[in-house]
Amino acid sequence: MSILTISREYGSGGREVGHGVAERLNYDYIDKEQILLEMRAHGKQWEKWAQGLDEHAPTIWERFDWSFRGFGALLRSIILEHAVRDDVVIMGRGGHIVLADIPYAYRIRVVAPLKSRLERIMIRESVDYDTARWLAEKTDKDRRQFFKAMFGSNWSSAKDYDRIFDSEKKPIETIVDSVCETLFNLQHKKNPDIEASLRVRSAAAKIEAGLLTYPFLFVNAIEVVVDGKDLILKGVVRDPNHRKRVEDVARRLAGDLPLTINLKYRGV
Repeated sequence: MSILTISREYGSGGREVGHGVAERLNYDYIDKEQILLEMRAHGKQWEKWAQGLDEHAPTIWERFDWSFRGFGALLRSIILEHAVRDDVVIMGRGGHIVLADIPYAYRIRVVAPLKSRLERIMIRESVDYDTARWLAEKTDKDRRQFFKAMFGSNWSSAKDYDRIFDSEKKPIETIVDSVCETLFNLQHKKNPDIEASLRVRSAAAKIEAGLLTYPFLFVNAIEVVVDGKDLILKGVVRDPNHRKRVEDVARRLAGDLPLTINLKYRGV
C-alpha cells in the first residue's frame, strides 16, 4: 500500500498511533529498537555507538566526527531500505525528511498540550508529575537538537509534514482511522518509475553507509549520488593505495550495479 512516517512530541500518543496503524493494516513497525538492531549487522560497535548518540544532543566534536557521518548514513540507508519494501510505519528518526519526495509516503506529526502529555507520561512510565515534566522537556529538547544536527531542519516545522494531529482534540482511535484512510487513498500515487527511483536511492545510500562504516577505511569526504539511473561515487582520498581500497570496497558493495568512480586526491 503506502508508507507512514510519524514524528511526535514525547507523550503525545504518537507511539500508540503507530502501533494502531501497523496492527490494522499489517504494516511493519520500525522504531528506534528495530533500527539499532539492524545497525548491529554493520558491527556491534555501531549499535553501541548509536545507542549513545540517538536522539541526544550531539556535541560539536561528534557532529564533525566520521562516526557521526557513519551513523547518519546508516540511518538513511535503513529508512530507505524499509521504504522500498513498502507497507511500513517508520517512527521518528527523520523519516519524513528522508522520504520527503515520495508521493505515497504520508508524513504526520502527533502533538498535544503539555498538560495532556504529562498525564499520559505519568501513567505510562509510572512517575510523578515533576519527573514526567522533566522527561517531556528533556526528551523533546534532545530530539530537537539531534534533528537539527542530523538534518539541518527544524523538528517541528509544519511545512515538513502532510498533517499534524493534536491528540487532545482527536482521540487516538480517530487519528488511526484517518491515517489508515489516507494511506489507502495514496496507493494510486505509486508507479513503476517512482518505485525504481526509490530502489536506486536505497542502493546509493547502502553503498555510502557501507563505505563510511567499513573498518579501518576511514573515509569522510565521500558520497554516492544518483544521476538518473546511474550511481556516482564522489569524494576525496589520501593517495593511490587509499583510492584502490575505497574503490574495491565500493564495487563489492555495489555488486552488479553500475558505479562510476570520481575520486580526487587530497590537496589536488
